[in-house]
This record gives sequence, structure tokens and C-alpha cells, in this order.
Amino acid sequence: MSTHAKRERLLFADLLEAAGPDAPTLCEGWRTRDLAAHVVVRERRPDAAGGVVVGALRNRLERVQAEFTAKPYEELIQLIRTGPPRMSPFAIKQLDEAANTVEFYVHAEDVRRAQPDWSPREVDPIFADVLWSRLERTARLVGRRSPVGLVLRRPDGQTAVAHKGSPVVTVTGEPGELLMYVFGRQDSAKVGLEGDEATVARLQLSQLGM
Repeated sequence: MSTHAKRERLLFADLLEAAGPDAPTLCEGWRTRDLAAHVVVRERRPDAAGGVVVGALRNRLERVQAEFTAKPYEELIQLIRTGPPRMSPFAIKQLDEAANTVEFYVHAEDVRRAQPDWSPREVDPIFADVLWSRLERTARLVGRRSPVGLVLRRPDGQTAVAHKGSPVVTVTGEPGELLMYVFGRQDSAKVGLEGDEATVARLQLSQLGM
């Protein structure tokens, strides 16, 4: 596993362990146990994980997810820490870095920010640039559901268009905060919103993300 993905994976596992199996998360309806099972299924059961996007596999996904949710919580955390099995596509370093860096960053924040005493994480400049690079590549995909034009902007002025349209809302924040915003965590992202009041309200109520 390459550097950023591995670090985020281990941080996520540590947060899950510290929170315990029944702590809330930002994923609606999911406790920490459910979130841990989701990640393990994604990496270890591709025959079921496709149910996230393929309707025909949804029942299989729900069944397999339930099976893993019933496993001991400590076992789920260990499976996350040790990473995907050798035959998993995620075992390929380049794919691990491309697919898991943001996945684990966002899910770690799902655990951290659901706690009543959470505090913002300090992200070093190198990692912030990595997150921004991922955001630039996926902005149109994660912003496709926006009901209004959506522009993402870093504090240094760099921008990415997530959805073309008018009127426009510009969302300004650090890359990690922008990722949380466009992945549907609008209420928990520390960002600034520029646009008329009604347009901003429409965006805030929308379902962004994958």
C-alpha cells in the first residue's frame, strides 16, 4: 500500500477502535460497526460491493453487509488495518492510492465529526495538494446532482467546476473540507458559501456525492 492511502487507512482504523462499535457516524443510519463492515465488504467482497451502483446486486450487498456487520468489531478493525487480500484489485498499489486515499479520509472524518467533542484535523500542505488533485479529477462526478451551478475554490484561489449551470454557488474551503462538502456532508464541512440566499439553500438541501 502506498503512503497516503496507508496512513488514512490506519487513522480510520484507530478512530473506529477509539469510538467503539456503537458510536454515531455522519453516514445516515450507520453506527461505527456498520461503517467498518461497509469498508471490509468493499475490499473483500467485490461480488457484493457492486450493489452500491448495480441494482441487481443490491440484495446480495445487503445480505453480505449484514453478515459482516455481525462479525466481532475487533475483527473488522483488524481486517481494515491489514488491508485488502492479495487477489483484490485494491492490493495494487496504484489503485489503492487512487481509490482509497479519499475513501479513508472521508470515512475517518465520518467518525471524527459525528462525535460531540470533535475538533478539526490539521492537514499538512502536501496532503492537502493530494486531496485537491483528487477533487479536481472527480469534481464533475460528485457534483453532478447539484441543482445549481457549483464552483469549488481553495483559499489560494484555485478553482474546479463541479457542476455547470446558473445561478452559481461558489464553495470556498481547504481541500479536505471541500471533499466533505461534495461527498454529501454539507452540514459538517467548514466552508464558505457565496451566492444568493435561495440558491445556497437549494444547494445545502441537495444530495451531493457518489
